[in-house]
Amino acid sequence: MSQARIRSLVMLFGLALLAQSAAADPQYRAVKQIPIGGGSGWDYLSADATGRRLYVTHRTKVVVIDMDESKIVGEVADTPGVHGFVAVPDLKRGFSSNGQGNNSSVVDLETLKTIMKVPTGNNPDAILYEPKSGEVWTFNGRGQSATAFEAKTGKVIEAAIALEGKPESGVADPEAGQVYVNLENKNEIAVVDIKTHKLVTKWPIAPGTAATGLAIDLKQHRLIVGCSNSKMVMMDSTNGKVVSTLDCGQGVDAAAFDPGTGLAFVSAGGSGTVTIAKVEADKLTLMQTLTTERGARTMTVDTKTHRIYLSNAKSRDDAASFKVLVYEMVEK
Repeated sequence: MSQARIRSLVMLFGLALLAQSAAADPQYRAVKQIPIGGGSGWDYLSADATGRRLYVTHRTKVVVIDMDESKIVGEVADTPGVHGFVAVPDLKRGFSSNGQGNNSSVVDLETLKTIMKVPTGNNPDAILYEPKSGEVWTFNGRGQSATAFEAKTGKVIEAAIALEGKPESGVADPEAGQVYVNLENKNEIAVVDIKTHKLVTKWPIAPGTAATGLAIDLKQHRLIVGCSNSKMVMMDSTNGKVVSTLDCGQGVDAAAFDPGTGLAFVSAGGSGTVTIAKVEADKLTLMQTLTTERGARTMTVDTKTHRIYLSNAKSRDDAASFKVLVYEMVEK
């Protein structure tokens, strides 16, 4: 067999392997919509993979959806200007960030009744539960601070952790003992020590600017940052080094990471897209640009089913337009 013939066969074999690999790459598609009703006025939604509940913030309440049945099963009332909600199944409690109330509602997850309200800084926005310390943290937009309180008792541990900028999303690394927070008006990530509740350092996110979404890959120590200049930025959470970037849609808001698939997601309401990328140690690889709907900006992932959920509404005046969009992973 001639050398040219051998080279040709090798090339064809390589192309076949590439085609087979590409065919096996999972892709996301729309599977359903869950109608809620009401017009605009929403922010974060969060998936409790253990309790099988989806918590959707909507103006003055949190709508609770059974993710397996895709139906509304209740709501948490009296959460004025609610931005976020985090469920802690082990404690049978949930916690909201009430932007207009400057407080956090502590909620019984079984009855969905409010147990107490904990004062926070001015305009609490994003919220998280840090399991190692047992603390809930709110990130207070106008207060440019964070508040930490005990999840079990509601006791405020630190009322105003100075962040030196306007916080957006935050994530925690219990093993590293640190919380990471986007500072939207500073183009930086703030790093806060969980034990001392003190700002340790700030890391620039260039080439990203005005970060909103933030997620973390705890295994590989990677931060996924969704930036307003249509960039997905990946940073090393041990030293703040930017290791990879991807272009993404317009009007970026949320970021998410699914440890079961190793996929990162950045949603963009302006373009109506979700950028989906494979996370490797020093590389983001674009897997799909999923078309959703214009305006669908906030997003979460169910780490059990790997479905992603986005909120959207047509307009403030359309009484029936608010809904949740559901997308699932399928083989090509």
